[in-house]
Amino acid sequence: MNWTVAPEPYDSADALALWRAYYTEVSDRWYLLHEGRRTEPEELEREIAAATGSELTPPTGRLLVGRYAGEPAGTAGFRLLGDGSTAEMTRVFVRPHRRGTGGAALLVGAVEEAARAAGATRMVLDTRADLVEARALYARLGYGETEPHNAEPTAELWFAKTLG
Repeated sequence: MNWTVAPEPYDSADALALWRAYYTEVSDRWYLLHEGRRTEPEELEREIAAATGSELTPPTGRLLVGRYAGEPAGTAGFRLLGDGSTAEMTRVFVRPHRRGTGGAALLVGAVEEAARAAGATRMVLDTRADLVEARALYARLGYGETEPHNAEPTAELWFAKTLG
Protein backbone atom coordinates (compact mmCIF):
# COMPACT_ATOMS: atom_id res chain seq x y z
CA MET A 1 0.00 0.00 0.00
CA ASN A 2 1.36 3.40 -0.98
CA TRP A 3 -0.98 5.39 1.29
CA THR A 4 -0.15 6.94 4.66
CA VAL A 5 -2.59 8.94 6.77
CA ALA A 6 -1.69 11.36 9.56
CA PRO A 7 -3.22 14.31 11.43
CA GLU A 8 -2.32 17.69 10.02
CA PRO A 9 -3.25 21.29 10.90
CA TYR A 10 -6.20 22.51 8.85
CA ASP A 11 -4.15 25.52 7.74
CA SER A 12 -0.99 23.73 6.60
CA ALA A 13 0.00 24.34 2.99
CA ASP A 14 -0.92 20.78 1.99
CA ALA A 15 -4.28 20.86 3.80
CA LEU A 16 -5.15 24.21 2.21
CA ALA A 17 -4.23 22.98 -1.28
CA LEU A 18 -6.38 19.88 -0.81
CA TRP A 19 -9.28 22.01 0.53
CA ARG A 20 -9.06 24.23 -2.56
CA ALA A 21 -9.05 21.20 -4.89
CA TYR A 22 -11.97 19.60 -3.04
CA TYR A 23 -14.10 22.74 -2.93
CA THR A 24 -13.38 23.61 -6.56
CA GLU A 25 -14.54 20.15 -7.67
CA VAL A 26 -17.77 20.01 -5.66
CA SER A 27 -18.65 23.62 -6.40
CA ASP A 28 -18.06 23.25 -10.13
CA ARG A 29 -20.14 20.06 -10.18
CA TRP A 30 -23.03 21.84 -8.45
CA TYR A 31 -22.95 24.89 -10.72
CA LEU A 32 -22.62 22.78 -13.87
CA LEU A 33 -25.61 20.68 -12.82
CA HIS A 34 -27.84 23.55 -11.70
CA GLU A 35 -26.71 26.54 -13.77
CA GLY A 36 -24.66 25.11 -16.64
CA ARG A 37 -21.51 26.96 -15.63
CA ARG A 38 -18.42 26.59 -13.48
CA THR A 39 -17.87 28.46 -10.23
CA GLU A 40 -16.96 32.11 -10.74
CA PRO A 41 -13.50 32.92 -9.32
CA GLU A 42 -14.94 35.43 -6.83
CA GLU A 43 -17.48 32.87 -5.58
CA LEU A 44 -14.78 30.26 -5.19
CA GLU A 45 -12.47 32.54 -3.21
CA ARG A 46 -15.29 33.77 -0.97
CA GLU A 47 -16.50 30.27 -0.11
CA ILE A 48 -13.04 28.79 0.43
CA ALA A 49 -12.17 31.66 2.78
CA ALA A 50 -15.48 31.35 4.66
CA ALA A 51 -14.95 27.68 5.55
CA THR A 52 -11.54 27.80 7.19
CA GLY A 53 -11.73 24.39 8.85
CA SER A 54 -10.70 25.80 12.23
CA GLU A 55 -13.23 23.48 13.90
CA LEU A 56 -11.09 20.53 12.77
CA THR A 57 -8.63 20.93 15.63
CA PRO A 58 -8.26 18.91 18.83
CA PRO A 59 -9.83 18.28 21.19
CA THR A 60 -13.16 18.68 19.35
CA GLY A 61 -12.07 17.82 15.82
CA ARG A 62 -9.26 16.68 13.60
CA LEU A 63 -8.15 16.84 9.99
CA LEU A 64 -6.28 13.92 8.47
CA VAL A 65 -4.22 14.16 5.29
CA GLY A 66 -3.59 11.11 3.17
CA ARG A 67 -0.45 10.87 1.13
CA TYR A 68 0.07 8.53 -1.78
CA ALA A 69 3.76 7.75 -2.30
CA GLY A 70 4.51 10.86 -0.23
CA GLU A 71 2.29 13.20 -2.31
CA PRO A 72 -0.64 14.94 -0.53
CA ALA A 73 -3.58 13.18 -2.15
CA GLY A 74 -6.62 13.28 0.14
CA THR A 75 -8.29 14.44 3.32
CA ALA A 76 -10.97 13.54 5.83
CA GLY A 77 -11.94 15.29 9.02
CA PHE A 78 -14.43 15.32 11.85
CA ARG A 79 -15.88 17.69 14.39
CA LEU A 80 -17.68 16.65 17.55
CA LEU A 81 -21.31 17.74 17.87
CA GLY A 82 -23.42 18.42 20.95
CA ASP A 83 -22.32 16.36 23.93
CA GLY A 84 -19.41 14.86 22.00
CA SER A 85 -20.92 11.42 21.44
CA THR A 86 -21.63 12.23 17.78
CA ALA A 87 -19.00 13.28 15.27
CA GLU A 88 -19.69 14.81 11.88
CA MET A 89 -17.40 13.67 9.07
CA THR A 90 -16.36 16.32 6.58
CA ARG A 91 -13.87 17.10 3.82
CA VAL A 92 -13.63 13.54 2.52
CA PHE A 93 -11.69 13.97 -0.70
CA VAL A 94 -9.18 12.14 -2.86
CA ARG A 95 -7.51 13.82 -5.81
CA PRO A 96 -8.98 12.44 -9.06
CA HIS A 97 -5.74 10.85 -10.28
CA ARG A 98 -5.47 8.84 -7.01
CA ARG A 99 -9.06 7.57 -6.93
CA GLY A 100 -9.45 3.82 -7.10
CA THR A 101 -6.29 3.21 -5.07
CA GLY A 102 -7.99 2.58 -1.70
CA GLY A 103 -7.34 6.01 -0.22
CA ALA A 104 -10.94 7.04 0.43
CA ALA A 105 -11.76 3.96 2.50
CA LEU A 106 -8.47 4.31 4.37
CA LEU A 107 -9.18 7.98 5.16
CA VAL A 108 -12.73 7.25 6.33
CA GLY A 109 -11.50 4.42 8.55
CA ALA A 110 -8.80 6.62 10.02
CA VAL A 111 -11.22 9.47 10.73
CA GLU A 112 -13.66 7.03 12.36
CA GLU A 113 -10.85 5.79 14.60
CA ALA A 114 -9.82 9.36 15.49
CA ALA A 115 -13.43 10.29 16.32
CA ARG A 116 -13.79 7.17 18.48
CA ALA A 117 -10.60 8.14 20.32
CA ALA A 118 -12.15 11.59 20.93
CA GLY A 119 -15.21 9.96 22.53
CA ALA A 120 -17.66 9.67 19.64
CA THR A 121 -19.90 6.61 19.39
CA ARG A 122 -21.72 7.72 16.22
CA MET A 123 -20.60 9.33 12.97
CA VAL A 124 -22.89 11.43 10.78
CA LEU A 125 -22.34 13.19 7.47
CA ASP A 126 -24.21 14.97 4.72
CA THR A 127 -23.75 14.88 0.97
CA ARG A 128 -25.51 15.69 -2.27
CA ALA A 129 -27.38 13.40 -4.63
CA ASP A 130 -25.00 14.20 -7.52
CA LEU A 131 -21.95 13.01 -5.57
CA VAL A 132 -22.66 9.40 -6.49
CA GLU A 133 -19.10 8.23 -5.79
CA ALA A 134 -19.31 9.50 -2.22
CA ARG A 135 -22.72 7.90 -1.68
CA ALA A 136 -21.41 4.55 -2.94
CA LEU A 137 -18.37 4.78 -0.67
CA TYR A 138 -20.46 5.51 2.43
CA ALA A 139 -22.89 2.70 1.68
CA ARG A 140 -20.00 0.26 1.14
CA LEU A 141 -18.50 1.32 4.49
CA GLY A 142 -21.71 0.71 6.46
CA TYR A 143 -23.34 4.15 6.51
CA GLY A 144 -27.13 4.24 6.27
CA GLU A 145 -29.42 7.09 5.34
CA THR A 146 -30.86 8.95 8.31
CA GLU A 147 -32.74 12.10 9.25
CA PRO A 148 -31.07 15.48 8.67
CA HIS A 149 -28.69 16.52 11.44
CA ASN A 150 -27.99 20.00 10.03
CA ALA A 151 -29.51 22.67 7.82
CA GLU A 152 -26.72 22.95 5.24
CA PRO A 153 -28.31 24.54 2.16
CA THR A 154 -26.67 22.18 -0.34
CA ALA A 155 -27.11 18.99 1.70
CA GLU A 156 -29.61 16.56 0.21
CA LEU A 157 -28.79 13.30 1.94
CA TRP A 158 -27.69 12.46 5.49
CA PHE A 159 -25.95 9.30 6.64
CA ALA A 160 -24.99 7.81 10.00
CA LYS A 161 -23.02 4.89 11.38
CA THR A 162 -22.50 3.55 14.88
CA LEU A 163 -18.82 3.51 15.77
CA GLY A 164 -18.20 0.14 17.43
